[in-house]
Amino acid sequence: MKKGLIVLIVLAIAAFGLYQWGVGFNNTAVEYEANAKTAWSNVESSYQRRNDLIGNLVKTVQGAADFERGTLKDVIDARSKATSTTIDANNLTPEKMAAFQQAQSGLTGALSKLMVVVERYPELKANQNFLELQAQLEGTENRINVARDRFNEKVNIYDIHTTKFPGKLLAGLFGFEEMARYSADPGSENAPDVDFDFE
Repeated sequence: MKKGLIVLIVLAIAAFGLYQWGVGFNNTAVEYEANAKTAWSNVESSYQRRNDLIGNLVKTVQGAADFERGTLKDVIDARSKATSTTIDANNLTPEKMAAFQQAQSGLTGALSKLMVVVERYPELKANQNFLELQAQLEGTENRINVARDRFNEKVNIYDIHTTKFPGKLLAGLFGFEEMARYSADPGSENAPDVDFDFE
């Protein structure tokens, strides 16, 4: 009888230990996942700030006489596509992340072209509103980079927790999946071609 009781107590302690381990793993994974989702919201917020600034920049540039309408249209179209491409933080798949990055890269490219074309317009380069918006955009690009880096750090912590053994076994049981990271834009490893020929 004593042997049976001891075995029962040992099994109860083991079951309680496994339960505590499962609860601890789950709660930590939930916390790490929430931190990564919050970091993603900060990435989107930084991009939204950039989109708002670009709207003001376009209005300022539109006021310049004979400004190249095609360049402005490219920026407006790219901005529209970038603002319509969003990702739900609960569904950060690699495919959706790639689509988001592609839309943002398109806007970055159109904006870069706009800034090169502005060099041909001395009245714009001297416009105080334009200069202030340009400075704010540069600061926002830095914010975006910092927000993306912080997002990747949070995803890394979450992914390590949910993919290391033995946690990987529980991750599958509790429905935790690997999250997509923000990666460098395709072609960003190549230096951009700069053309200063304005003739």
